[in-house]
Amino acid sequence: MKDYIDVHKRGAAYDLSRAVNKRISSIPFEKTIIVLCIGTDRSTGDSLGPLVGYRLGKYKLPYIRVVGNLEWPVHAANLAQSLERIRKEIPYHYIIAIDACLGMPGHIGRITVGNGPIRPGAGLKKDLPETGDMHVTGIVNHGGWMEFMVLQNTRLSLVMKMAETIADGLHHALWKYNRSRTEYLNRSIR
Repeated sequence: MKDYIDVHKRGAAYDLSRAVNKRISSIPFEKTIIVLCIGTDRSTGDSLGPLVGYRLGKYKLPYIRVVGNLEWPVHAANLAQSLERIRKEIPYHYIIAIDACLGMPGHIGRITVGNGPIRPGAGLKKDLPETGDMHVTGIVNHGGWMEFMVLQNTRLSLVMKMAETIADGLHHALWKYNRSRTEYLNRSIR
């Protein structure tokens, strides 16, 4: 079951935090959480992932790895290599996949949070590997016709607002997860 958050609603970051937290609260503390931010800085509509990665990277959360940002984006050309590198370097992990998507006109501006993987590039008919133990997607524009042009002509203000909401909500959820981890470890030591 997915949660839908309207980015224009007051408290959207908090709603996103709660939706993420209910999914990650049962992850074993031994796993490293990887926030995989997918997209490219060369397309306004597809820049959601790198913008989230850029903003999350500033928080420096322990036990969390952010992969993909404005400087080093994870996109169609390097997604498979990035996933292979993650598997080799951090074999015991949990991936939160972040990506932009296209949807119905009435859903533009909504963020979805769900369990399971996403198929990056599906809206553009790209055959890319599924990824994510859970996903957060932002519906940045409408789909169904000339998707590449639609992504190129997406409003940056909407993408920025969604990126801020997702990054802030994730930061809060991951902070709470790390706090629980610390409390658990402190109880184990005593």
